Amino acid sequence: MSDESFGSRVTRMAALSDPVRRALYRFVAAQPGSVSREQAAAGVEVPAHTARHHLDRLVEEGLLVTEFRRLTGRTGPGAGRPAKLYRPTEAELSVSVPQRSYDLAGAVLAEAVERSLAGAPLGRAVDDAAAEAGARAAGAAERTVRRLSPLRRLARVLAHYGYEPREERSAEPATRALVLANCPFDRLASDHTELICGMNLSFVAAVTEGLGCTGVRPQLDPQPGRCCVRVLSGGDPDPGRP
Repeated sequence: MSDESFGSRVTRMAALSDPVRRALYRFVAAQPGSVSREQAAAGVEVPAHTARHHLDRLVEEGLLVTEFRRLTGRTGPGAGRPAKLYRPTEAELSVSVPQRSYDLAGAVLAEAVERSLAGAPLGRAVDDAAAEAGARAAGAAERTVRRLSPLRRLARVLAHYGYEPREERSAEPATRALVLANCPFDRLASDHTELICGMNLSFVAAVTEGLGCTGVRPQLDPQPGRCCVRVLSGGDPDPGRP
């Protein structure tokens, strides 16, 4: 899957837990251009060697990028070595726990609005847009999960979008269930329950179909504290597969 994982975003945020590192990041991000190690150190009042350690850690985590340039503007012999300069990347630092996927919801709803303006009923437009998004998600992940059993294949992809899938035994004989412990669109679902639950079901069903998960049945089963969609499986061909 091409999108940055939730774990990567958490690791990136954790890099800012150190107060000196956080202060350096804020200083660099607030400047109109790239800054040197010495400028950053002076800006937060720490030794230059301390600043270098933390700045390079921020580069490793993808929060800063570097460039080399002579600060004097001189060129040729005697102009001195280019300085290593730091500037922020364009990476966004938003992380929510539990994970939310409002960007996905926004893309689906925007597509649905365009279809509705073209004459499609809004409910059908949302379902169709969500189904196309689910098909794309399945296509992007298919190669990486194809060796897994159907239910676990689906769980791997849905976990990427924040559904927090948990496999459990179902009350039905010889059936397992995939409970989605988190709704990635929770705030929207609380205000527009029917619309968002329908979008969830269409998305999950399209992922299921796109991954070729035979014998797996997503269905609406709203319960407090979790996603409205529950997935039933009549049993994987080989329950012991990883």
